[in-house]
Order: sequence, then structure tokens, then C-alpha cells
Amino acid sequence: MPAQRAATFTESVIREMTRVAAQYGAINLAQGFPDFPMPAPMKEAACAAINGDINQYAVTWGAPALRVAIAEKYHRWYDMTVDPDRELTVTCGATEAMAAVFLALIDPGDEVIVFEPFYENYGPDAILAGAKPVFVPLEWPDWRFDPDRLRAAFSNKTKAIVINTPHNPTGKVFNREELNLIAELCQQHDVWAITDEIYEHIRYHGSHHVLATFPGMRERTITISGLSKTFSCTGWRLGFAIAPPRESVAIRKVHDFLTVGAPAPLQQAAAVGMAFDVEYYNHMAQDYLRRRDRLCAPLAEAGFKFTPPDGAYYVLADYSAFSDRGDTEFAMWLTREAGIATVPGSSFHSPGATVPRYIRFVFCKKDDTLDAAAERLLKLPALA
Repeated sequence: MPAQRAATFTESVIREMTRVAAQYGAINLAQGFPDFPMPAPMKEAACAAINGDINQYAVTWGAPALRVAIAEKYHRWYDMTVDPDRELTVTCGATEAMAAVFLALIDPGDEVIVFEPFYENYGPDAILAGAKPVFVPLEWPDWRFDPDRLRAAFSNKTKAIVINTPHNPTGKVFNREELNLIAELCQQHDVWAITDEIYEHIRYHGSHHVLATFPGMRERTITISGLSKTFSCTGWRLGFAIAPPRESVAIRKVHDFLTVGAPAPLQQAAAVGMAFDVEYYNHMAQDYLRRRDRLCAPLAEAGFKFTPPDGAYYVLADYSAFSDRGDTEFAMWLTREAGIATVPGSSFHSPGATVPRYIRFVFCKKDDTLDAAAERLLKLPALA
């Protein structure tokens, strides 16, 4: 029999919907990968590294050039000093970084607070570490949380809280007031803050606040990010975790036995991307804002209800105006009959939670892709 822990969660619904999209030849607005090229200088640097025979193991916790480049970027952008030799671990994507952090810092019986809806990996990460996830809702449609409910979620068993900003799947950008409260509670209860900041540069409103730079939080925050979203290279699988030196030792040990290390030639190329100037990031954010509006207009015209996201590249949209199907049934119907693949909203909620009738669309796609999706969306009322 398989281990009991594997029976307590499902495989990724997001990746499943990508397979369903391929089965029916649907436009894939389910999985968050861009269908357009990544920056040419990074591709050229990767080819140069491969042609230069950088094809053996890098240092387990990351090639020195990349660790230095990440540290310099955090100092440049956030005035945050990071020791590349003692506080930074390069991983196989932010997904592995999160798993390694959970396994390194969380013990069986601990509780981990997670805002709901949530990116689908956080619950399984807690379960694999033997911990119990405790969920605090972000309330539809403005995605605010109740401060009293958050306070009540902390107990003497709480070991960590996960903060994803900008947030997947809602597009929420946590503001300074909200993060101040989280910082206060972490210090009051001696709790780790584990931040997932993979969408830090994809914002349309609000500022990105790095929780590790808040007073009293540097020594109790694990900052996780990566290259996948910022540089449109989800297949490169490059992420990292910034943590205090003692905790980095534990994270590096877990990382070592999970994957040994991230791809060596791609790490050399990643260092090039880390040096991009502010113009690159501003252009990227403006480009995604245009893509957001290109999808939101036909969604609204078709009858979906949603709050335009302030960050990331997802729209969580209520479809109840023209269907009373459950979200999984509706997502499958939409893929099969309308040719648009999405993710059912329940995959971002805990088992047994009350879930609005919504599904998640992505808009990290070429204009042609979004225009083809818009054409199909506008036919939905007649199909439904």
C-alpha cells in the first residue's frame, strides 16, 4: 500500500487541466506558463554556457555567480543585505524551495497558517512535513482577510504562516498595513513567515513589500522567489530561498537530498537576467497589464463576474450568471464544448470548504492566443 500521506492530497489539478486541454485541442488558459519567448540575452547566455561545457554539477546550493547576482538585486531593489554564501539557496524552482523549507523547518504536529484560496502546493507541502494547515479565508470579491480571524488562527502549535504576494490565484497584492499585522503576530507568537514572492514584479496596482525588511522580521522570514514568471522561463526550474544562516544550513541539506542542484548552465544564464535594469521590469508589467485587460473585457462581456487582479497573471471569475454546474464539471464542459481550458476554483481550497462558483483563467499568453480565447468566450452564453 502507498504511504498514507500520499492519500491525503491529489495530483495537481492545474497540470491535469493542461492534459485535458491537449486532449480536446482547447486553448490552455489553465496553466500559468507564457506561450511567448523569454529574453534573448538569457537564451544566448544559456547557449554560451552549454557550448562552454558547463554541464556538470554546480555548487549544490547554487552557482556563485547566480547567488551573487541575486544578492545584488535584493540590495538594489529592496535595500536588503543578503549574504550569498550563507543565506541563499538556489533550488529547482520556487516549488522545490517551498518544499525544502517546509521539510527543513516544520515538524510533525506543527500548524502552518495558509490564506485561502491558495496555490495548490502549500497544503501538500504541509502534509508531507507532517504538519497541519490552518486556513484563513480571503473574502470574495475584494480578497481581504478578517484581522480577528487571522489572530484566532495563531496558537501554541503555530510554526509558520505562508504569505503569497502578489497572490495566486486571486491577484491580491498585500498592502503594508496587512503585512504589518502579520509581522506583529509572527513576533508575538514566535512564528516563521514563509513568503512566496514569485510574482513580485508583475503588479498593476500597489507596491511590493518584502516582509523580511520589516522591523524584527529579517531573522524570522524565509523569502522564496524565482525566475519562472519574471523571465517567462517556467521550464528552466530555477528558484531560491533566502533565510538566516542557521536555517539556510537546514534548507540546503534538504535541498541536497531532494535534487542535488539546479541545472548548471541555466544558472549562469540566470545571473544575466538578474542584472536587467528597471526598464525591463516596467515594460514587463505594462505588457501584462495590457494582456490582463485584453482578457478581462471579453470575460465581462460574456457574463463572468470578477475583481481585476492587482498583480500576478490570473483572473478568478464567477460563472454563476449562466451556469449552475459545479466548478469541476463546468471547467471540463468549458474545455470540451467551448475549447477553453481553465482551473476549477475548488482546487485552490481545502477539502470541505464552501467554494464560490468560480474558475481561474490565466493571461500570460500571446495576443493571438488571447484573441482566439475572447472569440470563444463571447459565444458562451449561447452554448451554456
